[in-house]
Amino acid sequence: MTELPPGWASAAFSDFGTWIGGGTPSKANAQFWDGPIPWVSPKDMKSKVIRTAIDGITSDAVHNSATKLVPPDSVLIVTRSGILAHTLPIAVTAVETALNQDLKALALPDSVDSSYVAWGLRAFEQSILATCRKGGTTVHSIEMPRLSAFHLPVAPTNEQRRIVEKIEALFDEIDKGGESLAAAKAALGLYRQSLLKAAFEGRLTADWRAQNPDKLEDPQTLLARIRKEREARYKADIAEWKEAVVTWKEGGEKGKKPPKPKLQPEFTYQATENLSPWPVTSVGTILGAPLINGRSVKDKSGGFPVLRLTALKNGKIVLSEQKEGNWTRDDAFPFLVEYDDIFVARGNGSKKLVGIGGRVLDQPMPVAFPDTMIRVRLDASVVRPDFFLLCWNSWSIRRQIEDAARTTAGIYKINQDHVSGFTLPLPCLTEQAEIVRILDTRLDAADRLATEIDAALARADALRQSILKRAFSGQLVPQDPTDEPASALLARIQQARAATAKKGKRKVSA
Repeated sequence: MTELPPGWASAAFSDFGTWIGGGTPSKANAQFWDGPIPWVSPKDMKSKVIRTAIDGITSDAVHNSATKLVPPDSVLIVTRSGILAHTLPIAVTAVETALNQDLKALALPDSVDSSYVAWGLRAFEQSILATCRKGGTTVHSIEMPRLSAFHLPVAPTNEQRRIVEKIEALFDEIDKGGESLAAAKAALGLYRQSLLKAAFEGRLTADWRAQNPDKLEDPQTLLARIRKEREARYKADIAEWKEAVVTWKEGGEKGKKPPKPKLQPEFTYQATENLSPWPVTSVGTILGAPLINGRSVKDKSGGFPVLRLTALKNGKIVLSEQKEGNWTRDDAFPFLVEYDDIFVARGNGSKKLVGIGGRVLDQPMPVAFPDTMIRVRLDASVVRPDFFLLCWNSWSIRRQIEDAARTTAGIYKINQDHVSGFTLPLPCLTEQAEIVRILDTRLDAADRLATEIDAALARADALRQSILKRAFSGQLVPQDPTDEPASALLARIQQARAATAKKGKRKVSA
């Protein structure tokens, strides 16, 4: 801790406050619940001042359970929760409350400003987590003896009030700016969806179509071309297969007989009115290869690499997000990742994330994909991968995904049949290219703006930390030499405690 200014002192929380624990009244006793006393739990700790709680208890609950009353102006702290992995929730209670067992309250004498202590806890949040936190598998906790012994710089009483007033004034200004930035980011998200909606309803390229009628391919011509190309491709595949069978027979029929190629599904579409100028088709009819799930793979050091589900990020496949699995290269061969492959998430704990898609934009290193993904390989003569992925991640298909997703053990899932049946609008390839060009330009601009907003929000967070650091090193407000020093304040608190303890002993001996 840096050298403190004149009149300040360093004290442990146990030197000037009293910790109060909590408990849960029996849920089986209806007379304990729905009372007027706020019963605060971690889910209530979302504001800096607690005036009410989601749950309320009665005085009977206080008298007949482990919970206790906490006086107003006490500082509340979450001491057991998964959130302690990164955050220490702090609040001041404005009313008399009770707590559940996952919180502690620090009751303070009138001479110590509760808001000052709360801001101090926030200022030293990361130091407290680093020194007082005990980790668990899913839930972390604060070791109270260590927290009680944690030292806080204590300013004179009058200066505490000046510091709190200055912090809150500065934070109010920062919060206003943060609210504006958050609103701008939300508006940017709406703009993105609005832009994608316009794109896949045909409104984004309406002028382009009017100016370039010679570049358009009408649905009937599209259908005829696709059928002709697929028939030619199938004939070539059959000829290649026949040669492979001859070679297999000449070689003594060793190994498996080469499988006969399958004819691609018939390309079909349905005309639409009003919603789109293009026909609509299903994903299953525009595939260049069958959909396949990856393979279930367990971790094994030295095994063949496989992507993690976290490789699906922002419409891309991050190839470095991988692990080593319990399989060989031969095992992994049918599941190797190739350039331009598209993968979608089969399941996720969030309905908004199930089915998200990503595309391989880099020449892949040898890596396979897991059973948590479905591979989508498209017929490039029908649909561009970049067009497909933009449409896939738009509300046009997101709505279908979320409607189809079914939950099992808390995980939302889709399957190959779902993916194959999802429908999308299908303009001709030249218009797909124009849509992609316009969207890339506008979405890139939106992404740059979002990055600037995130940077500004990060600077606001850094500014808050700088203010707190200055506040608790005596640099935020000027010192007043006429203020009573903090050492006198702490001595008076100790004297009062000693007198209370002595009085209590007399009562016991009597």
